[in-house]
Amino acid sequence: MVSHGRWLYAGDGDSTLKVIDLNAPTASAIKQSIATGGTTRLDEMDITGDGQLLFGANNAEDPPFGTLFSANGDGSVSNTFIITRVTIAPTIVPPGKGLSIEQPAWDPKTQRFYTSIPTIANNPPGCVLGGTPACSGGLLVTDPDNPVAVEGLFDPVAGHGVIPLPACGPNGATVGVNDNLLLGCTPGNFPPQTTTLVINAKTHNSAAVNGITGSDEVYFNKGDNRYYLGASKAIKPAGSNLGSGAVLGVVDGTSILVETIPQSSGSHSVAADSRRNLIFVPQIWTRPAGAIPAGDANTVAGGPATVGELLCGGVDGCIAVYRHNVDEDDDDDRAEGHR
Repeated sequence: MVSHGRWLYAGDGDSTLKVIDLNAPTASAIKQSIATGGTTRLDEMDITGDGQLLFGANNAEDPPFGTLFSANGDGSVSNTFIITRVTIAPTIVPPGKGLSIEQPAWDPKTQRFYTSIPTIANNPPGCVLGGTPACSGGLLVTDPDNPVAVEGLFDPVAGHGVIPLPACGPNGATVGVNDNLLLGCTPGNFPPQTTTLVINAKTHNSAAVNGITGSDEVYFNKGDNRYYLGASKAIKPAGSNLGSGAVLGVVDGTSILVETIPQSSGSHSVAADSRRNLIFVPQIWTRPAGAIPAGDANTVAGGPATVGELLCGGVDGCIAVYRHNVDEDDDDDRAEGHR
């Protein structure tokens, strides 16, 4: 979900966009339910700074697609509607292969939406979708002023299309400082993955962030100029006494890993409050071994407790809240956890 002013936009499991008026009584808060034409959930999305354009991804469709909406901006009456559906050429995302598109991010400088594509064909040449050698991912660039229904490879003149990524199968995408995007690369999409990628929106030059991988959602907090990574599939360090490598990753504006903080094994989402520098990380519940659905598997060696149970103070899950005490004279501070 995303919000702007009084308007909250939420993707639903029936492939609809729910438009909610936060100023309305609860019983009448949903002002519109807009079908995107799919049969699976409308998943992650982002919105422009003025709240007038929204891009959402149907990640579970085959083939997957995105939807560009005209949103409500600062209006008092809901008039959200679909501008166009965006798909990717079958030579890049072939149907029937279970491929997807994931987290979009809006960049106000280039006036484009950037959406992670976990895996694309022929990247690098000769790769095998679902096999070896593995195929890396891509980044879909959408120009909302001149939307294209079927996107091919990136057109440097028109400024839209798919950018093949070097050694990155991304789920997340977020725009940070200096027009850089951090992408949540994960070995779940690209098995050789051991790093995270930062790519410049204008030049497409990229750099690897060592020591962190396995992210789903990622979030840039402009309050402290740091990226926060929901890295549930992070690689467990050698000698770790935990059952899983799941962490909250913290990367600074210069693309350097600051720290990793253990989380429950299913902890893959993250968001931040830039005014208070609070970071919110949902934690999965703890359940007995063999329970369905399964719970937190990030057990602590020497005892039955899980990381999620310790963070939440109980077995039912929670949202862990971390606070970054920004010190202008010393940037070597660390996140402080709360429940």
